[in-house]
Amino acid sequence: MAEHRYDPKEIEPRWQRVWEEEETWHVSNDFDHHARDKSYVLVMLPYPSGDPHIGHLKVYSVGDAVAHFHRRTGRRVLQPMGYDAFGLPAENHVIKTGQHPRESTDRAISSFQRQFREWGISIDWSREFGTHEPRYYHWTQWIFLQLFRRGLAYRKEAAVKWCPVDQTVLANEQVIDGHCERCGAEVEAKQLEQWFFRITDYADRLLDDLDTIEWPEHVKVMQRNWIGRSEGAEVTFRCEEADVDYPVFTTRPDTLFGATFFVMAPEHPDVLRLAEGTGQEEEVKHYVDHALTESIEERGDTEQEKTGVFLGRHVINPVNGQSIPMYVADYVLMEYGTGAIMAVPGHDERDFAFAQTFGLPIRRVVSDPDGGGLPYTGDGPIVHSHPDFNGLHNREALHRIVDWLDREGKGHASINYRLRDWLVSRQRYWGCPIPIIHCPACGMVPVPEDDLPVVLPDIRDYAPRGRSPLAAAADWVRVRCPSCGHGDARRETDTMDTFVDSSWYFLRYCDADNDAAAWDPAVVGRWMPVDQYIGGVEHAILHLMYARFFTKALTDMGYLDVQEPFARLFTQGMITRDGAKMSKSRGNVVSPQAIVERYGADTARAYILFIGPPDQDADWSDEGVEGVHRFLGRLWRLSADVAAATSDEGVRDAAGEADLAVLRKAHWAIEKVTADMAGRFAFNTAIAAIMELTNEISRHRETASPGALRFALTTASSLLFPFAPHTAADAYSRLTGRRVWEEPWPDADPRYLERDTIELVCQVNGRVRDRVQAPSGAPRDELERLALSAPNVRAHVDGKEVVKVVVVPDKLVNVVVR
Repeated sequence: MAEHRYDPKEIEPRWQRVWEEEETWHVSNDFDHHARDKSYVLVMLPYPSGDPHIGHLKVYSVGDAVAHFHRRTGRRVLQPMGYDAFGLPAENHVIKTGQHPRESTDRAISSFQRQFREWGISIDWSREFGTHEPRYYHWTQWIFLQLFRRGLAYRKEAAVKWCPVDQTVLANEQVIDGHCERCGAEVEAKQLEQWFFRITDYADRLLDDLDTIEWPEHVKVMQRNWIGRSEGAEVTFRCEEADVDYPVFTTRPDTLFGATFFVMAPEHPDVLRLAEGTGQEEEVKHYVDHALTESIEERGDTEQEKTGVFLGRHVINPVNGQSIPMYVADYVLMEYGTGAIMAVPGHDERDFAFAQTFGLPIRRVVSDPDGGGLPYTGDGPIVHSHPDFNGLHNREALHRIVDWLDREGKGHASINYRLRDWLVSRQRYWGCPIPIIHCPACGMVPVPEDDLPVVLPDIRDYAPRGRSPLAAAADWVRVRCPSCGHGDARRETDTMDTFVDSSWYFLRYCDADNDAAAWDPAVVGRWMPVDQYIGGVEHAILHLMYARFFTKALTDMGYLDVQEPFARLFTQGMITRDGAKMSKSRGNVVSPQAIVERYGADTARAYILFIGPPDQDADWSDEGVEGVHRFLGRLWRLSADVAAATSDEGVRDAAGEADLAVLRKAHWAIEKVTADMAGRFAFNTAIAAIMELTNEISRHRETASPGALRFALTTASSLLFPFAPHTAADAYSRLTGRRVWEEPWPDADPRYLERDTIELVCQVNGRVRDRVQAPSGAPRDELERLALSAPNVRAHVDGKEVVKVVVVPDKLVNVVVR
């Protein structure tokens, strides 16, 4: 018999050519001729920078396993591919090298395309696009216009991080220890007119509809916390010196009489204006600049020393008419309420610490029944407040105070959300242009839809110059107003946050070649929602929240008929090495390309799914890779040897002992792998089951009949296909002459799952002491008798009192003694 050599470098390209030439994974939008259920399987689109990394290999291996299983179980699967191609890294690259971001992005995309094909991922490449292509962002701009016309896109002032040397807005990741990462200058705060999407209009629905989707509970909790719904009161504090009313949200209106100062967040748009002319301007500005370089976590730390600056202004406490000082302090966040708080140091720990630092009054308005000191954050009778409320329990007084505020016109009951409107402006070049024209006569005018897309112009100078780089493209910026014809109108020079691009890409995949519309509602209605969405937990808040908002808004406009974009969500764990996150600085990065070149794509894919539960972190092992490679080679060689040496005679009815052992293990593996695939994506235990089956085949290689061996090997190859498609396809083809992806998923035969005997685990006081063979389905008294007569059980029971015997039919007997 000729020796068969497992050679992934020959096997894998050969099957990849078949799939590409035959467009095996392409799926049409012609549903009329396909009665099968649909399955939209989607991995979060990657940002194309450099080469794909090990995280891409893992998440796309997970997605492909799901897609293959769904196809083989009778569903019509859409698994498309695209690239989240706009963004800051490409723009930073062009500033350093002069290479246009389109060139570096397209080069990275080419690497992704090549390697994803080498990995054998079953993608419908006919739907591929990059978000930087005009044919895509044409429709991103169209969506922006729909939001703008309905009041969901608007402009207002907002604080930004500003580099005074580079004269540019900085992203959070560009600020290192309070300084610009490019030039080292100290970062300042600046108020700029910015574009926002009114996502807060959807806060209740975004919160309530989490109950309608099958997502991991920890992701739902993260979303609920980000939305942050709170019930309380909105109370108005007036600053007479500035002639401005400031609303404040509080969940403790029962403590209003204890407010002794007023604090604003450093980002509040009025902070710098309030300080003007007070002698506090310089100190306030320096404090605000520094505060904006701190993380939210640092600012929210209750143990951190409290800092702040007096604004030189006062507000009136509406419940008692007292004038109280105004401060700016970093422990107040713009993300909470209105960005300003009434400070009640007697009943809030952070306010108490601030009051002690600055020598401010501290007043008790809720009595501690146990006589404790301040600050007191519990419940009790109202004191030192108002005759109408003193003596009432604070929870009862809370509602009465809110009613009183409402009657007096000083406040009202309110629901607040931590969720803020989505700031979408970016003062950068490499992003989707905002389709708005600023006319001196008409104001903000939307670009006519017939003039879309507003194409991003090529420019020579990408360096920041105190404004968006697009502002320097004078011929592009200056335009005639489409409404009144004014010749001195100007295009909007901000570009959109890249989260906008990724908030609707899943819709475009459904109808990617539609030149007349973003999508055909009928087509999208057939594919949406995404049945299985897969990606990193780092996107659990913003990306998922924004995509949900877009879907709900577009449905309200009549363009969609679905409330949630992603019916089910799976978040994969990280791959570490030597117990640490992979990074170039640590020198522990594993290159997928190097692994594929050495072992083949199937080894890389199967190992990364075998290493541990896919939703958990797992540590890379070179020895583990070798082990999976040996397993694949062994299964392939067994299949090749049996295919060459035997004919397909089928499984005999009167099977001998070896045949029964192989057939039982094959049907056990079918049941096990099916359950692991259909339930919790336990790919690691599914692959382990196929390894067990392969071991059983090897044990009976010389004694089992050709029919039984062929059946078992065919089953192993069929089950392996979602994890190692090239190897499985080749083995299956050699054994059957058929294509495994065209075959239905195998069904376990119940006859082979039934056994005449079972292995009974025998325990004494919960510890395994023996194992004995017992008839399958034996009654409890017989199982108890067998266990008590087992030699090692007798040794641990003799001379002791048997308290009770616990019997689990067909599994174990536990003898409790003392």
